Amino acid sequence: MANTVKINIDGQAYEVPAGSNVVDVSKFYADNDIPVFCYHPKMSPVGMCRMCLVEMGTPNRDRATGELIMNDDGTPQIRWNPKLQTACTMTATDGLHLRTQTQEVAEARQNVLEFILTSHPLDCPICDKGGECPLQNLTMRHGPGVSRMYFDDKIRLDKHVPLGDLIFLDEERCIQCARCVRFQEEVVGDDVLAFHERGRSLQIIAVGDPPFDTYFSGNTTDICPVGALTTADFRFGARPWELTEVPSICPHCPVGCNISLSTRLERDFGGRAAIKRVMPRQNEAVNEIWICDKARFGHHFTRSADRLTEPLLVKPRGRMAVKWDEALTAAAEFIQAAGGDVAAIAGPSLSNEDLWSLKKLVNGAGSERLGAWPPTHGGVDLLMEVGVGAGTELKSLGTGDAVLVIASDLEEEAPVWRLHIKQARDRGAYVVVANARPTRMDDFASATIRYNYGDGAAVMRDLRRENAEIAQRLADADNLIIIAGVDGLTLDGSRALMQAAANFLIETSHVGRPLNGLLMTTPGANAVGAAYFGYTPEAALDIAANPPKVLIVAGADVLGDDPTAAAWIDQVETIISLTLFDDDVAQRAQVALPIQSFAERDGTFTNGERRVQRFYTAQGPLGMALPAWQAIARLGEKLGQGRPALSASMVMLEITREVPAFEGARYNELSKVERQFPDVGGEDLYYGGTAYKNTGGLGVQLGTSETAAPAEVSVPDGPIIRADEIAVVPTTRLYNRERTFAPSANDVLRPRVPEAYAELNSADANARGIADGDTIDITVGANPAVRVRARVNGTAPQGVILLPRHLADEAAPLTVSAATVSKVQEPEPAVGD
Repeated sequence: MANTVKINIDGQAYEVPAGSNVVDVSKFYADNDIPVFCYHPKMSPVGMCRMCLVEMGTPNRDRATGELIMNDDGTPQIRWNPKLQTACTMTATDGLHLRTQTQEVAEARQNVLEFILTSHPLDCPICDKGGECPLQNLTMRHGPGVSRMYFDDKIRLDKHVPLGDLIFLDEERCIQCARCVRFQEEVVGDDVLAFHERGRSLQIIAVGDPPFDTYFSGNTTDICPVGALTTADFRFGARPWELTEVPSICPHCPVGCNISLSTRLERDFGGRAAIKRVMPRQNEAVNEIWICDKARFGHHFTRSADRLTEPLLVKPRGRMAVKWDEALTAAAEFIQAAGGDVAAIAGPSLSNEDLWSLKKLVNGAGSERLGAWPPTHGGVDLLMEVGVGAGTELKSLGTGDAVLVIASDLEEEAPVWRLHIKQARDRGAYVVVANARPTRMDDFASATIRYNYGDGAAVMRDLRRENAEIAQRLADADNLIIIAGVDGLTLDGSRALMQAAANFLIETSHVGRPLNGLLMTTPGANAVGAAYFGYTPEAALDIAANPPKVLIVAGADVLGDDPTAAAWIDQVETIISLTLFDDDVAQRAQVALPIQSFAERDGTFTNGERRVQRFYTAQGPLGMALPAWQAIARLGEKLGQGRPALSASMVMLEITREVPAFEGARYNELSKVERQFPDVGGEDLYYGGTAYKNTGGLGVQLGTSETAAPAEVSVPDGPIIRADEIAVVPTTRLYNRERTFAPSANDVLRPRVPEAYAELNSADANARGIADGDTIDITVGANPAVRVRARVNGTAPQGVILLPRHLADEAAPLTVSAATVSKVQEPEPAVGD
């Protein structure tokens, strides 16, 4: 073990990393759980609660010579501190001695608990934290058996205080450990909580407008050591001991956060298992122990009333519900009649097993047309060559390392990556943010680069010439990661940006090793997996330009994403839709097949770092829905393509044999776990909070090319903007109304999802007679106008209107486009109104 020291805990010697926190090493190496309330292994120690008091001693040395003074038996003489010390504020140094089990220590712990309980309410039977409460557990283990305090002296405070729209505070239960305040300040960088008042009146308050405005608020409930903080979604919903925990993967973005689905048999769900809450699951290489609020509260679509629950088939009498066999037989007949003129469009949250099965079906039908949806992110295939090296853990970035974020609003597109990069900056990493507009990431940047919309690829290509000092610092970094998005870029522009970024990494020797390489903020959970199986956005655009006789649309909201889609999709003779919802495509389809959500089946996703990870069946299926891979395989059987696999694991086994990159990604390998540091998720919930230990697997990271070489970068021209037009740039909001989030957006997250809006520069607004708050129509070509509320502020550059996707009823353009903007005249109020 490199750079280690020897310490002694309760008479036993241990070799531990030098400078490590004493609470951490005592737990990890000595299996000695020093109790804590305020300390958390992911935050700086503050020594506030005093629960971790221990006896501390150091070797005695001769003041003149500095030599150790030895006992008669040859052991170093230990000089014990006359007073107890807080273990959380000590680090491991050579020769350190600790006593954690003495009478003095036991009395100190009992005294601390007695003081905490002087004004803590005795409402454990109705407390959401009951059963997984650190205070409850530590009181049973270390606290006094009786109270000496008068009940009438207990202070009484408010018990239902909304800190925001998602988190409630019980002021009586709060023990002022400051974990929540420190988490928001240290880890997130959103300083939205604070202490107010003093003494026994001290309480937590939310600051800012809206209050508690952060994408990571739910994590405060995990690390709260008492029942003071609860979520609006789970409050009074179930008891922890009633829940069954099932390992899963967040389906919403490329990070691939490990989560635990807490399920319970529900009468209102027909006696089947239903998700009651979503909790973080530790994976230090991916999300550590944190998740964003979209992952936590965005599960309601899995039980949405809008789900398609039975196969539908268009018959002479109309669209009718049928049995699976009849629907698959009809679909097979359509495919056979197409004579090979078949294509497929796959959405970004299909599993690897779904994508492989669909590829086999299309290839077996005589076609190679596999489109990745949405067709916005070019160059995803470059991640196979120059993506971050195997063994990358973003949490390890620090002094001497560098990160470039370009054309991406990272907090909105991949929130936990933003968390990692913010903390890397805190540890000394050089962080550069390049974009055409300000983003939240600017607050954590060492340097920023501003450019005109459409120039992102050129800025990356010409970085050495146009931004020489920044480029040199990036090139000279020990480790370099580039994170690329598509903000303001066409599909060809995004591919050019990815290639330019790949060239820079290759030329500066920042590929093929951990903490070096390329990332992309792709949509959904498995856009990278789709690239491995040959699905491309270019193929999707070709399908739109040359519609096939039979189009299979799987997990893609084509009409909800693309305002031009209606024109070309109506030219398709036969649509076969595999979908969660009875959406617009399903309603146009001759055959609509219900598929299961990620929560209802087994499968795998490949995240943005190329880590293949398993998710497990947690929730009972809705209606007659099947896993997409199974529905596709049964359709293939009707076409004579062989019998379907018996399980998702069998499909993955086939993938590992047929796709070289996936060799070694069998389910038994994906399911392997190992002890992680810090060791959270055990019974000692006071240490790391209620994040769950990883029992479902850490996944397998796919390798990269060993022969990657630079390639020519061809920067395309942007759209032509006439004098009466403006460039409309579609942007991403984490909270929106896309189909897989709308049920949550209309429920617990309703207050956090804004009404449809667009951002204009004041000069552009004044030229068109538009004021802040006006209703406007944005029209691109012959597409239906997008009606939104105008926000006139300093975010949008002049000549550009920023239009968030999936907020309005109408679809925003897929990529940057020329548009006209007009003010909608509001009707005059009637006389007397």
